[in-house]
Amino acid sequence: MPLAATGVLNVGWRPPKVLRTVRSLAFCDNLQMIPTRRCILSLLAGSTALFAGKTAVRRYAFEYWDVFTRHPLQGNPLCVFLDAQGLADQEMQALARETNLSETTFVLPANRVRIWTPLEEFPFAGHPTLGTAMALRKPAMKQIVLQEKIGAVPVDFEEHSDGFVYGEMLQPEPIFAEEHKPEDIARLLNVSPTDLLSDAPILNISTGRPNLIVMFKKFAAIKTLQPDWARIREYFAAGDHQRGFYFLTPETETPTARYHARKLVPRGEDPATGSAAGCAAAYFVRQGWVKSGERISIEQGAEMGRPSELFISAEKVGNKIGSVRVGGYAVKSFHGELELP
Repeated sequence: MPLAATGVLNVGWRPPKVLRTVRSLAFCDNLQMIPTRRCILSLLAGSTALFAGKTAVRRYAFEYWDVFTRHPLQGNPLCVFLDAQGLADQEMQALARETNLSETTFVLPANRVRIWTPLEEFPFAGHPTLGTAMALRKPAMKQIVLQEKIGAVPVDFEEHSDGFVYGEMLQPEPIFAEEHKPEDIARLLNVSPTDLLSDAPILNISTGRPNLIVMFKKFAAIKTLQPDWARIREYFAAGDHQRGFYFLTPETETPTARYHARKLVPRGEDPATGSAAGCAAAYFVRQGWVKSGERISIEQGAEMGRPSELFISAEKVGNKIGSVRVGGYAVKSFHGELELP
């Protein structure tokens, strides 16, 4: 099914009563998903089959947004269910497994937003926050406040002369936790300690979700990373607390970006990570590499074929880092309607 001029696919297909077994989402590779007609039919058919046995038909409109990009089918994909009233928690979890994206969001009255991964619910995540805010934005709206499990998350909008709308979220105040030895982390990542920046402490930081900030000297080293996930699990089981790595280097592919980033996880890779970018913003200002209040850009996702651009800033008043902001663009790539008996 080709993309229309607007970049939106209008999915009007309805699943038949006798369903074929089309359970896998075509071309879904870990956290990456390339939308195709087979993908959409699988989503609708598979979900309808999952909840067969009920009599009343429930209809749920959904939209797919590509976040932290101006181009359809780039950035980080997100599925937003615009009115999730009537869905039980187990149904939200099942639908998040069905989309097989890093996160799927479900909007409830009063801008309440539930964020689900294929495995669990998150209290906060970056690209789902921005993507959902973009999906809910009305013309000329300057701000929306999403009520997430972590609390209220405001998202401000700027209308640009090129027709794009820029959105920027205010993240929770940063928490600076433990520091790790470079030789320990290098061993977990199968790299030499000399590959890491010597003046860059390896810190666990949270602006809603914890991330271990690891700085590399060269782009080549970060591009070929192969972490030892079994050894990583064993290392952190000893008592240190972290929920993920965010790898960065000052060497970039695009001249407008200040840093290149990768977010590798055991089940794949994330093409754009707003929560981790917030941690990076706090880190850079703390280190003095970025001025207080200065907005810079991070590039991410090129290794997956989904290039993304994230804009970050943070402020420093005295010794306190705060006002962490992460922003970017988003485009709606397609939409449809889910029918559940």
